Amino acid sequence: MVAAGNTGGPPLAYVLDDETAVATMICKQLAMLGMEAWQFSDPIKFFTSLRVSRPKLVVLDLALGKSDAVEVIQRLDALKFAGKILLVSGRDERTLNEIENIGRSRGLLMLPSLQKPFRTADLKNRWLQQPELAPNVSKSVSPAPAKPLMDLAEAIRENWLEVWYQPKINLRSLTISGAEALIRARHPLHGLIAPVDLLPPVRDPLYRPLSSFVLRRTLEDWPLFAKQGYPLKLAINVPASVLGEPGFVDEVRRAIPYDAAFPGLIIEITEDEVIADPTGLGEVITQLRLYNTTISIDDFGSAHSSLGRVKDLPFTEIKLDRSFVSGCASDALKRGLCQTVVDLAHRFEASTCAEGIETIDDLRCLVGLGFDSGQGFLFAKPMPRNDFINSLLSQTFEPLPAIQARRAKG
Repeated sequence: MVAAGNTGGPPLAYVLDDETAVATMICKQLAMLGMEAWQFSDPIKFFTSLRVSRPKLVVLDLALGKSDAVEVIQRLDALKFAGKILLVSGRDERTLNEIENIGRSRGLLMLPSLQKPFRTADLKNRWLQQPELAPNVSKSVSPAPAKPLMDLAEAIRENWLEVWYQPKINLRSLTISGAEALIRARHPLHGLIAPVDLLPPVRDPLYRPLSSFVLRRTLEDWPLFAKQGYPLKLAINVPASVLGEPGFVDEVRRAIPYDAAFPGLIIEITEDEVIADPTGLGEVITQLRLYNTTISIDDFGSAHSSLGRVKDLPFTEIKLDRSFVSGCASDALKRGLCQTVVDLAHRFEASTCAEGIETIDDLRCLVGLGFDSGQGFLFAKPMPRNDFINSLLSQTFEPLPAIQARRAKG
Protein backbone atom coordinates (compact mmCIF):
# COMPACT_ATOMS: atom_id res chain seq x y z
CA MET A 1 0.00 0.00 0.00
CA VAL A 2 1.24 3.48 -0.83
CA ALA A 3 2.29 5.42 2.24
CA ALA A 4 0.32 8.46 3.31
CA GLY A 5 1.45 11.79 1.95
CA ASN A 6 0.70 15.39 2.84
CA THR A 7 -2.38 15.61 5.01
CA GLY A 8 -4.09 18.81 5.99
CA GLY A 9 -2.54 20.87 3.17
CA PRO A 10 -3.60 21.42 -0.43
CA PRO A 11 -4.32 18.27 -2.48
CA LEU A 12 -1.15 16.76 -3.91
CA ALA A 13 -0.95 15.98 -7.63
CA TYR A 14 1.74 14.19 -9.63
CA VAL A 15 2.29 14.96 -13.31
CA LEU A 16 4.18 12.32 -15.32
CA ASP A 17 5.04 13.59 -18.80
CA ASP A 18 8.36 13.28 -20.62
CA GLU A 19 7.89 16.72 -22.21
CA THR A 20 9.19 19.03 -19.49
CA ALA A 21 7.54 22.18 -20.84
CA VAL A 22 4.16 20.46 -21.02
CA ALA A 23 4.51 19.04 -17.50
CA THR A 24 5.45 22.48 -16.19
CA MET A 25 2.38 24.04 -17.79
CA ILE A 26 0.07 21.37 -16.35
CA CYS A 27 1.59 21.90 -12.89
CA LYS A 28 0.89 25.62 -13.16
CA GLN A 29 -2.70 24.91 -14.15
CA LEU A 30 -3.09 22.60 -11.15
CA ALA A 31 -1.59 25.24 -8.87
CA MET A 32 -4.24 27.69 -10.13
CA LEU A 33 -6.81 25.15 -8.91
CA GLY A 34 -5.33 25.23 -5.41
CA MET A 35 -3.29 22.03 -5.67
CA GLU A 36 0.34 21.24 -4.90
CA ALA A 37 1.77 19.76 -8.10
CA TRP A 38 5.00 17.80 -8.58
CA GLN A 39 6.26 17.01 -12.07
CA PHE A 40 8.18 13.94 -13.25
CA SER A 41 9.64 12.98 -16.63
CA ASP A 42 11.11 9.68 -15.44
CA PRO A 43 8.74 6.87 -14.32
CA ILE A 44 11.42 5.49 -11.97
CA LYS A 45 11.58 8.75 -9.99
CA PHE A 46 7.80 8.95 -10.16
CA PHE A 47 7.34 5.57 -8.48
CA THR A 48 10.13 6.20 -5.99
CA SER A 49 8.29 9.30 -4.80
CA LEU A 50 4.94 7.54 -4.95
CA ARG A 51 6.07 5.05 -2.32
CA VAL A 52 6.43 7.80 0.28
CA SER A 53 3.62 10.16 -0.74
CA ARG A 54 -0.01 9.72 -1.61
CA PRO A 55 -1.15 12.16 -4.30
CA LYS A 56 -4.86 12.66 -4.75
CA LEU A 57 -4.38 12.91 -8.51
CA VAL A 58 -1.97 11.53 -11.11
CA VAL A 59 -1.92 13.25 -14.51
CA LEU A 60 -0.40 10.76 -16.93
CA ASP A 61 0.80 11.16 -20.52
CA LEU A 62 0.47 8.12 -22.81
CA ALA A 63 3.98 7.97 -24.29
CA LEU A 64 6.87 8.24 -21.82
CA GLY A 65 10.02 7.48 -23.79
CA LYS A 66 11.09 4.01 -22.66
CA SER A 67 7.80 3.46 -20.85
CA ASP A 68 4.11 4.16 -21.46
CA ALA A 69 0.80 4.74 -19.68
CA VAL A 70 -0.20 1.06 -19.79
CA GLU A 71 2.92 0.03 -17.87
CA VAL A 72 2.37 2.82 -15.36
CA ILE A 73 -1.26 1.78 -14.86
CA GLN A 74 -0.18 -1.81 -14.26
CA ARG A 75 2.27 -0.71 -11.58
CA LEU A 76 -0.25 1.66 -9.99
CA ASP A 77 -2.64 -1.30 -9.75
CA ALA A 78 0.08 -3.41 -8.09
CA LEU A 79 0.68 -0.62 -5.57
CA LYS A 80 -3.08 -0.41 -4.91
CA PHE A 81 -3.05 3.30 -5.76
CA ALA A 82 -6.24 4.89 -4.42
CA GLY A 83 -6.10 8.37 -6.02
CA LYS A 84 -7.66 9.61 -9.25
CA ILE A 85 -5.87 9.14 -12.58
CA LEU A 86 -6.24 11.48 -15.56
CA LEU A 87 -4.80 10.52 -18.94
CA VAL A 88 -3.69 13.38 -21.19
CA SER A 89 -2.32 13.13 -24.70
CA GLY A 90 -2.28 14.64 -28.15
CA ARG A 91 -3.09 11.22 -29.61
CA ASP A 92 -6.46 10.14 -30.95
CA GLU A 93 -9.45 9.83 -28.66
CA ARG A 94 -9.83 6.09 -29.35
CA THR A 95 -6.39 5.30 -27.91
CA LEU A 96 -7.10 7.43 -24.86
CA ASN A 97 -10.39 5.65 -24.25
CA GLU A 98 -8.84 2.20 -24.64
CA ILE A 99 -6.11 2.90 -22.08
CA GLU A 100 -8.65 4.59 -19.81
CA ASN A 101 -10.72 1.38 -19.89
CA ILE A 102 -7.64 -0.68 -19.02
CA GLY A 103 -7.29 1.35 -15.83
CA ARG A 104 -11.00 1.01 -15.02
CA SER A 105 -10.91 -2.76 -15.50
CA ARG A 106 -8.14 -2.93 -12.88
CA GLY A 107 -10.26 -1.02 -10.37
CA LEU A 108 -8.38 2.28 -10.63
CA LEU A 109 -10.24 5.60 -10.35
CA MET A 110 -9.97 6.83 -13.94
CA LEU A 111 -11.21 10.30 -14.81
CA PRO A 112 -12.44 11.04 -18.35
CA SER A 113 -9.32 11.66 -20.44
CA LEU A 114 -8.23 15.00 -21.91
CA GLN A 115 -6.74 15.62 -25.33
CA LYS A 116 -3.94 18.15 -25.49
CA PRO A 117 -4.08 21.10 -25.58
CA PHE A 118 -6.61 21.85 -22.86
CA ARG A 119 -7.55 24.73 -20.58
CA THR A 120 -7.43 25.12 -16.83
CA ALA A 121 -11.24 25.05 -16.79
CA ASP A 122 -11.20 21.66 -18.55
CA LEU A 123 -8.73 20.36 -15.98
CA LYS A 124 -10.93 21.59 -13.15
CA ASN A 125 -14.02 19.95 -14.64
CA ARG A 126 -12.19 16.62 -14.80
CA TRP A 127 -10.83 16.93 -11.25
CA LEU A 128 -14.33 17.54 -9.89
CA GLN A 129 -15.88 14.61 -11.75
CA GLN A 130 -16.66 11.33 -10.01
CA PRO A 131 -14.34 8.58 -11.34
CA GLU A 132 -15.94 5.55 -12.94
CA LEU A 133 -14.94 1.90 -12.66
CA ALA A 134 -15.68 -0.95 -15.02
CA PRO A 135 -19.22 -2.37 -14.50
CA ASN A 136 -17.93 -5.54 -12.81
CA VAL A 137 -15.63 -3.74 -10.38
CA SER A 138 -16.93 -2.79 -6.96
CA LYS A 139 -15.97 0.51 -5.35
CA SER A 140 -16.53 2.24 -2.07
CA VAL A 141 -19.04 5.07 -1.89
CA SER A 142 -17.42 8.51 -1.89
CA PRO A 143 -19.01 11.96 -1.74
CA ALA A 144 -20.09 13.57 -5.01
CA PRO A 145 -17.86 16.37 -6.32
CA ALA A 146 -18.73 19.93 -5.47
CA LYS A 147 -21.04 21.55 -8.00
CA PRO A 148 -20.55 25.07 -9.34
CA LEU A 149 -22.32 27.72 -7.30
CA MET A 150 -24.34 28.82 -10.31
CA ASP A 151 -25.85 27.21 -13.38
CA LEU A 152 -25.03 29.25 -16.49
CA ALA A 153 -28.39 28.62 -18.11
CA GLU A 154 -30.12 29.94 -14.99
CA ALA A 155 -27.77 32.95 -14.86
CA ILE A 156 -28.63 33.85 -18.46
CA ARG A 157 -32.34 33.32 -17.88
CA GLU A 158 -32.46 35.33 -14.65
CA ASN A 159 -30.26 38.18 -15.96
CA TRP A 160 -27.54 37.63 -13.34
CA LEU A 161 -24.66 38.13 -15.78
CA GLU A 162 -22.40 41.18 -15.70
CA VAL A 163 -19.57 42.43 -17.92
CA TRP A 164 -16.49 43.72 -16.10
CA TYR A 165 -13.54 45.53 -17.67
CA GLN A 166 -9.77 45.29 -17.24
CA PRO A 167 -7.74 48.13 -18.78
CA LYS A 168 -5.28 47.45 -21.56
CA ILE A 169 -2.17 49.62 -21.58
CA ASN A 170 -0.19 50.88 -24.57
CA LEU A 171 3.36 50.03 -23.44
CA ARG A 172 4.95 52.57 -25.75
CA SER A 173 3.08 55.60 -24.46
CA LEU A 174 2.04 54.07 -21.10
CA THR A 175 -1.51 55.22 -21.69
CA ILE A 176 -4.82 53.38 -21.56
CA SER A 177 -5.61 52.14 -25.06
CA GLY A 178 -8.42 49.68 -24.48
CA ALA A 179 -10.04 47.15 -22.18
CA GLU A 180 -10.94 43.50 -22.10
CA ALA A 181 -14.54 42.61 -21.32
CA LEU A 182 -14.79 39.73 -18.84
CA ILE A 183 -17.85 37.82 -17.72
CA ARG A 184 -19.01 37.71 -14.10
CA ALA A 185 -22.28 36.68 -12.47
CA ARG A 186 -23.99 37.84 -9.29
CA HIS A 187 -26.07 35.20 -7.54
CA PRO A 188 -28.78 36.50 -5.17
CA LEU A 189 -27.51 34.17 -2.41
CA HIS A 190 -23.89 33.34 -3.23
CA GLY A 191 -22.86 36.80 -4.43
CA LEU A 192 -20.22 37.35 -7.09
CA ILE A 193 -19.32 34.24 -9.09
CA ALA A 194 -15.99 33.98 -10.95
CA PRO A 195 -15.78 32.49 -14.47
CA VAL A 196 -14.08 29.29 -13.27
CA ASP A 197 -17.22 28.51 -11.23
CA LEU A 198 -19.59 29.55 -13.99
CA LEU A 199 -18.34 28.51 -17.42
CA PRO A 200 -19.30 25.09 -18.82
CA PRO A 201 -16.97 22.67 -20.65
CA VAL A 202 -15.63 23.56 -24.09
CA ARG A 203 -18.18 23.45 -26.94
CA ASP A 204 -21.14 23.56 -24.59
CA PRO A 205 -24.18 25.02 -26.48
CA LEU A 206 -24.57 27.68 -23.78
CA TYR A 207 -21.50 29.49 -25.11
CA ARG A 208 -23.60 30.88 -27.96
CA PRO A 209 -26.10 32.84 -25.83
CA LEU A 210 -23.27 33.79 -23.47
CA SER A 211 -21.16 35.18 -26.33
CA SER A 212 -24.17 37.04 -27.71
CA PHE A 213 -24.74 38.65 -24.30
CA VAL A 214 -21.11 39.76 -23.94
CA LEU A 215 -21.01 41.11 -27.51
CA ARG A 216 -24.23 43.09 -27.08
CA ARG A 217 -23.48 44.44 -23.61
CA THR A 218 -19.90 45.44 -24.42
CA LEU A 219 -20.87 47.39 -27.52
CA GLU A 220 -23.73 49.02 -25.63
CA ASP A 221 -21.18 50.18 -23.04
CA TRP A 222 -18.72 51.58 -25.59
CA PRO A 223 -20.64 54.87 -26.15
CA LEU A 224 -20.54 55.48 -22.39
CA PHE A 225 -16.74 55.33 -22.42
CA ALA A 226 -16.55 57.43 -25.59
CA LYS A 227 -18.81 60.09 -24.05
CA GLN A 228 -16.25 60.52 -21.26
CA GLY A 229 -13.50 61.08 -23.82
CA TYR A 230 -12.27 57.46 -23.99
CA PRO A 231 -13.26 55.82 -27.30
CA LEU A 232 -11.40 52.67 -26.27
CA LYS A 233 -10.80 49.61 -28.40
CA LEU A 234 -12.63 46.85 -26.54
CA ALA A 235 -11.94 43.12 -26.63
CA ILE A 236 -14.31 40.22 -25.95
CA ASN A 237 -13.69 36.49 -25.62
CA VAL A 238 -15.57 34.22 -28.02
CA PRO A 239 -14.95 30.47 -28.51
CA ALA A 240 -13.91 29.51 -32.03
CA SER A 241 -16.84 27.09 -32.14
CA VAL A 242 -19.24 30.03 -31.69
CA LEU A 243 -17.34 32.21 -34.12
CA GLY A 244 -18.04 29.77 -36.92
CA GLU A 245 -21.73 29.23 -36.14
CA PRO A 246 -24.28 30.47 -38.69
CA GLY A 247 -25.55 33.93 -37.86
CA PHE A 248 -22.79 35.02 -35.50
CA VAL A 249 -21.10 37.31 -38.04
CA ASP A 250 -24.49 38.91 -38.62
CA GLU A 251 -24.80 39.51 -34.85
CA VAL A 252 -21.46 41.33 -34.91
CA ARG A 253 -22.53 43.37 -37.95
CA ARG A 254 -25.72 44.51 -36.22
CA ALA A 255 -24.00 45.29 -32.90
CA ILE A 256 -21.08 47.37 -34.21
CA PRO A 257 -21.61 51.13 -33.51
CA TYR A 258 -21.94 53.34 -36.59
CA ASP A 259 -19.68 56.02 -35.16
CA ALA A 260 -16.62 57.51 -36.82
CA ALA A 261 -14.80 57.42 -33.47
CA PHE A 262 -15.30 53.66 -33.03
CA PRO A 263 -11.80 52.13 -33.22
CA GLY A 264 -12.97 48.57 -33.84
CA LEU A 265 -13.67 45.44 -31.85
CA ILE A 266 -11.19 42.71 -30.94
CA ILE A 267 -12.39 39.12 -30.58
CA GLU A 268 -10.03 36.94 -28.58
CA ILE A 269 -9.92 33.23 -29.30
CA THR A 270 -7.57 30.88 -27.48
CA GLU A 271 -4.55 29.35 -29.14
CA ASP A 272 -5.72 25.76 -28.59
CA GLU A 273 -8.92 26.46 -30.55
CA VAL A 274 -7.00 28.16 -33.35
CA ILE A 275 -4.63 25.25 -33.96
CA ALA A 276 -7.51 22.75 -33.85
CA ASP A 277 -9.03 24.11 -37.08
CA PRO A 278 -7.06 27.03 -38.55
CA THR A 279 -8.44 26.48 -42.07
CA GLY A 280 -12.08 26.56 -41.04
CA LEU A 281 -11.69 29.86 -39.21
CA GLY A 282 -9.97 31.79 -41.99
CA GLU A 283 -13.07 32.75 -43.96
CA VAL A 284 -14.99 33.87 -40.87
CA ILE A 285 -12.10 36.00 -39.63
CA THR A 286 -11.70 37.63 -43.03
CA GLN A 287 -15.43 38.37 -43.13
CA LEU A 288 -15.32 39.94 -39.65
CA ARG A 289 -12.59 42.34 -40.77
CA LEU A 290 -15.13 43.88 -43.15
CA TYR A 291 -16.98 45.03 -40.02
CA ASN A 292 -13.99 46.54 -38.20
CA THR A 293 -13.55 43.41 -36.08
CA THR A 294 -10.16 41.73 -35.74
CA ILE A 295 -8.83 38.60 -34.08
CA SER A 296 -6.40 38.21 -31.19
CA ILE A 297 -4.86 34.83 -30.37
CA ASP A 298 -5.28 34.56 -26.60
CA ASP A 299 -3.16 32.61 -24.08
CA PHE A 300 -0.43 32.15 -26.69
CA GLY A 301 2.13 29.59 -25.55
CA SER A 302 -0.24 27.64 -23.30
CA ALA A 303 -1.08 25.12 -26.04
CA HIS A 304 2.57 24.53 -27.02
CA SER A 305 2.15 25.46 -30.68
CA SER A 306 4.07 28.01 -32.72
CA LEU A 307 3.29 30.93 -34.96
CA GLY A 308 3.94 28.61 -37.86
CA ARG A 309 0.75 26.72 -36.99
CA VAL A 310 -1.40 29.82 -37.27
CA LYS A 311 0.49 31.94 -39.79
CA ASP A 312 -2.22 31.54 -42.43
CA LEU A 313 -4.88 33.12 -40.21
CA PRO A 314 -5.47 36.89 -40.63
CA PHE A 315 -4.93 37.66 -36.93
CA THR A 316 -3.82 41.10 -35.77
CA GLU A 317 -2.65 40.46 -32.21
CA ILE A 318 -1.01 37.80 -30.07
CA LYS A 319 -1.50 37.78 -26.30
CA LEU A 320 1.36 35.95 -24.63
CA ASP A 321 0.23 33.71 -21.79
CA ARG A 322 0.87 35.01 -18.27
CA SER A 323 3.01 31.99 -17.39
CA PHE A 324 5.73 33.32 -19.70
CA VAL A 325 5.27 36.97 -18.74
CA SER A 326 5.49 36.52 -14.97
CA GLY A 327 9.13 36.71 -13.88
CA CYS A 328 10.50 37.52 -17.34
CA ALA A 329 12.74 40.23 -15.86
CA SER A 330 14.68 37.68 -13.79
CA ASP A 331 14.33 34.54 -15.93
CA ALA A 332 16.56 34.57 -19.01
CA LEU A 333 14.63 31.71 -20.66
CA LYS A 334 11.28 33.50 -20.31
CA ARG A 335 12.84 36.75 -21.45
CA GLY A 336 14.20 35.08 -24.57
CA LEU A 337 10.83 33.51 -25.32
CA CYS A 338 9.12 36.88 -24.93
CA GLN A 339 11.56 38.45 -27.37
CA THR A 340 11.02 35.64 -29.88
CA VAL A 341 7.25 36.11 -29.78
CA VAL A 342 7.60 39.87 -30.30
CA ASP A 343 9.96 39.43 -33.26
CA LEU A 344 7.85 36.78 -34.97
CA ALA A 345 4.56 38.58 -34.41
CA HIS A 346 5.90 41.81 -35.83
CA ARG A 347 7.12 39.95 -38.91
CA PHE A 348 3.50 38.92 -39.47
CA GLU A 349 2.49 42.58 -38.95
CA ALA A 350 0.67 41.63 -35.75
CA SER A 351 0.88 43.42 -32.41
CA THR A 352 1.82 41.77 -29.13
CA CYS A 353 0.09 41.98 -25.76
CA ALA A 354 1.56 40.68 -22.49
CA GLU A 355 -0.95 39.13 -20.10
CA GLY A 356 -0.62 39.08 -16.33
CA ILE A 357 1.88 41.89 -15.67
CA GLU A 358 2.27 42.11 -11.91
CA THR A 359 5.63 43.74 -11.15
CA ILE A 360 7.43 46.94 -12.16
CA ASP A 361 10.54 44.95 -13.13
CA ASP A 362 8.57 42.75 -15.53
CA LEU A 363 6.89 45.84 -16.99
CA ARG A 364 10.25 47.51 -17.66
CA CYS A 365 11.49 44.30 -19.27
CA LEU A 366 8.44 43.98 -21.53
CA VAL A 367 8.69 47.63 -22.61
CA GLY A 368 12.33 47.09 -23.48
CA LEU A 369 11.52 43.95 -25.48
CA GLY A 370 9.08 45.87 -27.64
CA PHE A 371 5.67 44.63 -26.53
CA ASP A 372 2.92 46.83 -27.88
CA SER A 373 0.45 46.50 -25.02
CA GLY A 374 -0.15 44.77 -21.73
CA GLN A 375 -2.59 44.19 -18.92
CA GLY A 376 -2.44 42.82 -15.41
CA PHE A 377 -2.93 43.45 -11.72
CA LEU A 378 -0.01 45.91 -11.72
CA PHE A 379 -2.34 48.35 -13.45
CA ALA A 380 -5.78 47.23 -12.32
CA LYS A 381 -7.93 44.20 -11.69
CA PRO A 382 -11.16 43.65 -13.64
CA MET A 383 -13.92 45.92 -12.34
CA PRO A 384 -17.61 46.67 -12.94
CA ARG A 385 -18.47 49.14 -15.69
CA ASN A 386 -19.22 52.13 -13.43
CA ASP A 387 -16.03 51.59 -11.40
CA PHE A 388 -14.09 51.40 -14.66
CA ILE A 389 -15.57 54.71 -15.84
CA ASN A 390 -14.73 56.35 -12.49
CA SER A 391 -11.16 55.07 -12.74
CA LEU A 392 -10.84 56.47 -16.25
CA LEU A 393 -12.00 59.87 -15.07
CA SER A 394 -9.80 59.93 -11.96
CA GLN A 395 -6.74 58.44 -13.70
CA THR A 396 -6.19 55.95 -10.87
CA PHE A 397 -4.58 53.21 -12.95
CA GLU A 398 -1.36 52.90 -11.00
CA PRO A 399 1.55 52.66 -11.53
CA LEU A 400 1.21 54.68 -14.74
CA PRO A 401 1.54 58.20 -13.28
CA ALA A 402 4.70 57.31 -11.37
CA ILE A 403 6.29 55.59 -14.35
CA GLN A 404 5.42 58.46 -16.67
CA ALA A 405 6.87 60.97 -14.24
CA ARG A 406 10.16 59.05 -14.03
CA ARG A 407 10.26 58.78 -17.82
CA ALA A 408 9.72 62.56 -18.18
CA LYS A 409 12.69 63.20 -15.88
CA GLY A 410 14.83 61.13 -18.18
